[in-house]
Amino acid sequence: MDLIVTNLDKPNKGESALLTTADGTPLRKALARAMRRARINAFLLVAPLLLFVVVTFAVPIGQMLYLSINNRVFSDYMPRVTAYLKVHPEIGVPCEDGFEALALDLAAAKKNRTIGRIGTRINYDRSGSTSLFKSGARKAVKFKGPPYKEKFLNHSEDWGEPYLWNVMRRASQAHTLDFYAAALDFKYDANGELVRVEPERRIYVMLYQRTFFLSALIAGLCLLLGFPIAHLLATLPLRYSNLLMIFVLLPFWTSLLVRTTSWISLLQSQGVLNDLLVAIGIINNDGRIQMMYNQYGTIIAMTHILLPFMILPLYSVMKTISPSYMRAARSLGAAPITAFIKVYFPQTVPGIGAGTLLVFILAIGYYITPALVGGSSGELISNQIAFHMQKSLNWSLAAALGALLLFGVLGLFWLYDRLIGIDNMRFG
Repeated sequence: MDLIVTNLDKPNKGESALLTTADGTPLRKALARAMRRARINAFLLVAPLLLFVVVTFAVPIGQMLYLSINNRVFSDYMPRVTAYLKVHPEIGVPCEDGFEALALDLAAAKKNRTIGRIGTRINYDRSGSTSLFKSGARKAVKFKGPPYKEKFLNHSEDWGEPYLWNVMRRASQAHTLDFYAAALDFKYDANGELVRVEPERRIYVMLYQRTFFLSALIAGLCLLLGFPIAHLLATLPLRYSNLLMIFVLLPFWTSLLVRTTSWISLLQSQGVLNDLLVAIGIINNDGRIQMMYNQYGTIIAMTHILLPFMILPLYSVMKTISPSYMRAARSLGAAPITAFIKVYFPQTVPGIGAGTLLVFILAIGYYITPALVGGSSGELISNQIAFHMQKSLNWSLAAALGALLLFGVLGLFWLYDRLIGIDNMRFG
């Protein structure tokens, strides 16, 4: 905005000159108005992108975090039992009033067709509760009056189990951290104490460890393979590097599912790779290598899929490094390896950091590839999250698993910033 000064009022004695625009507005006020209008215009330009990020990124993450502590199913559909347990928080089996509240709530849930959701919620912590609650609801609608406790115990002795009522006490809380405890292989015993689950059921911590280890290993393999490729692309003449870059970008033009299934045909025991090894005599026909449905298949397939995400950041950084640095180091007497380590390599650290972090984060969240080629030993935590979302329908536990994975990634990102620095990372 052009501001034309048309008036310079002659100051009185002891006063300063006042600059104004053509319409007599003070120059300072007009400049502030122009800057405010420029900021508003800039905000309007980025507003669609900001709205898109909020709707597709911030809101889903917020919903996931809330879902991980949301525990309102039982309290919403069993209001009388919830109210009774809130007044009587003692551990153990309640008295007649508690069973009366149970009978009334089960009869109402049977009528409203919500008994399945109630039983499923209790079944998260105590197996067999879904059938117990459904059969109990069928009996409850036939109760004409007390004694309710005696009638429930005649129906099933499980209603007199203290652990069942302790589970219902915890389920009656609208918000809870129990799903985070379950995601870390903890549970509550019959006395209400938080203890580790049985060794054969401790799967989540092990899957977290496997996920982070395999992701770090895949990132390291991608760096090992991608560094020389990126260096070659950066140092070749443009007409050759552009041709080779097509092969680097070619996987992006192919469906992820197609790339994954192609590895199945290559790595299976009767696949192309084993047939080649048998044909050249390295192994015999009875000693075919099993590279599918285990960690080997997961590592090989995911390294191939994620390799371009390492090459591109490295290439973008290496392309900006002038060859004169290496020539100067050589002319000063440095050996080729010494010049590479002390002169060239430090300048590639931003690309190494960007590529490694990008591949690591992508590897942590991969689901399709481990599900198809990993088998039980190649399964990652993302597969369990998908299982609870699609099969067990325990969305709160799936959200807690995802939230812990998010916190772990943010913690590693913070550690990276402290040790290396985000400023030393470049994507291009």
